[in-house]
Amino acid sequence: MKHFAKLVGLGLMASTALTAMAHADVTPEAVIAHYADIAEAKYQDSLTTAKALDAAIEAFLAAPDEETLKAARTAWLAARVPYQQSEVYRFGNAIVDEWEGRVNAWPLDEGLIDYVDPSYGSESDGNSLFTANVIANPAIEINGSKIDAGKITPELISETLQEAGGIEANVASGYHAIEFLLWGQDLNGTGPGAGTRPATDFSLENCSNDNCDRRREYLVAVSDLLVADLEEMAANWKDGGAARAALEEAGAAGGLSAILTGMGSLSYGELAGERMKLGLLLGDPEEEHDCFSDNTHNSHLYDAVGIRTAYTGVYTRPDGTEMTGPSLAELVSQKDAAIADELSADLDATITAMDAMAERAETVEAYDQMIATSNDEGNAIVQAAIDGLIKQTRSIERAIAALELGTVELEGSDSLDSPDAVFQ
Repeated sequence: MKHFAKLVGLGLMASTALTAMAHADVTPEAVIAHYADIAEAKYQDSLTTAKALDAAIEAFLAAPDEETLKAARTAWLAARVPYQQSEVYRFGNAIVDEWEGRVNAWPLDEGLIDYVDPSYGSESDGNSLFTANVIANPAIEINGSKIDAGKITPELISETLQEAGGIEANVASGYHAIEFLLWGQDLNGTGPGAGTRPATDFSLENCSNDNCDRRREYLVAVSDLLVADLEEMAANWKDGGAARAALEEAGAAGGLSAILTGMGSLSYGELAGERMKLGLLLGDPEEEHDCFSDNTHNSHLYDAVGIRTAYTGVYTRPDGTEMTGPSLAELVSQKDAAIADELSADLDATITAMDAMAERAETVEAYDQMIATSNDEGNAIVQAAIDGLIKQTRSIERAIAALELGTVELEGSDSLDSPDAVFQ
């Protein structure tokens, strides 16, 4: 499903156009305000597409067959596009970082939620809920306490199951819990193919794999919860919202630091390191962001698009309309045009590398196949995107210096900084 082609093409054109466009009175305050406006738009678009996903899930459950299941999966894929572009707001904005785990935490021990293949295993030294299977068990035990899970509600998921027992792998909510329910496990390793959960897993008349009533209940609850969580964050970026207010209160230097922290930390420690290089080092198909649907290539690409948007001030919305305004690129250019141009070129180069990776995923092999240890060509495609992210991070650091912002801490990663530690 080629989500990437239309948006990236528009984004590249917008980036080029921005070079020739100068906004009057480009000040730090104007740049920060536009950054907040785009955040509001991105979270609103994420909410809108999550509501469309919720409607597709309702239609699927009303008539569960392969066609309606496919439509729900398509809606999930579409919902990922604006959300991934919002991830650049996570680092540098504490309110987003504290909330993010509710909607996008990964990887998850899916045995907490539903049945799993025997190859998954039956126990984990680090997680007593590894195969708790809430869908099959209306009563479970967490840290010695019996929990009534007789009715699966958004509250049960968010307040009791999410990170149950203090274990981060117990991801019960968000995009990836929904992804698991719609696709099921991807049991193909580094071979072709994604999850193949049958639509009958949700049928009341022709139920497969048991507990279809409770599986339906879980899917409804987790979808409703995603909508509620995104409503909360969209409101946080409106005028007077908590996230926008915190950014304004940080002042000019604090606001610009937040923008650059988000760009640099997502570029380096999170995306290049934990989401990409780690999987490449391990050759592990489980180390992919959207592991059930084989959509990881798009998730990585749209993270990169979001990073560039924070710099250019240009955001292409799902309906094709474009938001533009005073940009960090213009502000950096006022201080040092060479650094501004270098960073712009690096961001574009990374998108080109990501686009090549996404196109390969759509036409040759999925991302989990690309990172397989024996796949030199696929490895090289992924490594090129990682290299682009690392290079743009160095340019982000030079932009920080040009703006005289002092020390801005960017996220690191053992996968990049101490790769030997990964294997210890």
